[in-house]
Amino acid sequence: MRTLICSICCMFLFCWNVAAQNSADCRTAIPVCADQPIMGIAGGSGDVDDFDPEVIRETGCLEKGSLTSANIEFNTSWFVFRAGTGGQVGFDIEALPSSGSTPTAEWDFAVYGPDVDCADISNGTAQPIRCNYEVNDTNFTGLGVNPDSGQEGQASLTGNQNTYDEYLDVLPGEIYYILINNFADNFTGDPEPFMLTFTGSSVNADADTALDCTFRDEFLGLDIVACEGDDPITISAMSSPAGDAIERVEWEVDYNDDGVIDDYPAGSGDFGSELVIISPNTGRYFATVYADASSGGPLTYRDDSGVLVTFYGTPILDRVETLDTNLSINPDQNNIEFFVEGDGDYEYAINDGLFQDSPIFMNVPPGINTVIINDKNGCGITDPLEFLVVGYPKFFTPNGDGTNDDWNVKGIETLNNPVVFIFDRYGKLLKQLGPTDGWDGNFNGQQMPSTDYWFRFEYGEQEDGLLVAKTRKTHFSLKR
Repeated sequence: MRTLICSICCMFLFCWNVAAQNSADCRTAIPVCADQPIMGIAGGSGDVDDFDPEVIRETGCLEKGSLTSANIEFNTSWFVFRAGTGGQVGFDIEALPSSGSTPTAEWDFAVYGPDVDCADISNGTAQPIRCNYEVNDTNFTGLGVNPDSGQEGQASLTGNQNTYDEYLDVLPGEIYYILINNFADNFTGDPEPFMLTFTGSSVNADADTALDCTFRDEFLGLDIVACEGDDPITISAMSSPAGDAIERVEWEVDYNDDGVIDDYPAGSGDFGSELVIISPNTGRYFATVYADASSGGPLTYRDDSGVLVTFYGTPILDRVETLDTNLSINPDQNNIEFFVEGDGDYEYAINDGLFQDSPIFMNVPPGINTVIINDKNGCGITDPLEFLVVGYPKFFTPNGDGTNDDWNVKGIETLNNPVVFIFDRYGKLLKQLGPTDGWDGNFNGQQMPSTDYWFRFEYGEQEDGLLVAKTRKTHFSLKR
């Protein structure tokens, strides 16, 4: 009976000329709701690689698809939903005939979430929490219970021939991505239709609230992160509630994301429903869809939240600064902070160590060090960059015992013509030092008293542009 109902539903949708939905890229995944079945179609690859070819072989059950080149992404469709209520959510993916009376596609899927992003999916940080890549001898795959065979879903296990995984237990507000892939027809590029129907106890209780249907009004999808130099990004308004009853689409862009519209770019494709965004045109893009009056619904639909498209570039190190942090705990620490041009999501590693999110490093050795900066959006990583930490003893004890008897700045011997100037608290110059000299605490043959003294140093810029950690005006102590 379920198959008959779905077939009638399919005929109904075709009769009313509802367009099949497809986006082959994760970052332009189509927002969906559970209040009605979704006609989907997959035919060809997307504009970007959603999977790193190296990590996809270790990405849950999708590793089975890596046995043949490119078959993970060649006929795919991406959807995204936001949970409206907590509870159990599943779905059925039903194979539909594209020509003739027998479906030819074999659909497989993966679910990611909650609240991951496409960059994490691509680099393998986010693994599928539900998926299935088993050989399918029914017309259904999904989460929950197979309506054709009655077989209950199980955790993915290669070779078990169960095409259903377990239901999701969701919380309100959580966001999940669904990848649907046609494994049986990977290389012809022929479009293949399917029906996506949400199930589960929360959906059965109220299909209008189980998934947040207002999310569908944000039909341009979630914000998109891309890299400078990437291929153009195409966003589409075809997933608006107007369906295919579109008369025209008007586009707007706020380049600074400050609430002020800066331009009205021209769309392309049918009804102007697509907009091609070329790097590095970061901005928030809006679409207003004008529907045909004969559609019987509202005449205007607008994605008021828009979609923020951000292009990130390879990180550029601006400067390095020394900090006075923790000097009271360990006065000989050299603590530094890196400052990077751009607003990417960066991580840092110094001297071949592990990456960390913080740009602040404690107890860095004086002298030449190296730093590598990586953009966690996948938009670039620097080569090892050299920087110089100028270290100095925070005190010295010129008492003739052979320990800390003189004072100078450490790590400046690699600079061109470095000079260190020592002053008393009133700004009087007491000593000028070269890189190998040391101050013994005397001025004009007289021992200077135990107190704080100030210093600065100067050097000639090198041709290779070595970065020097900038030292704030600071002091050291003479103790007798």
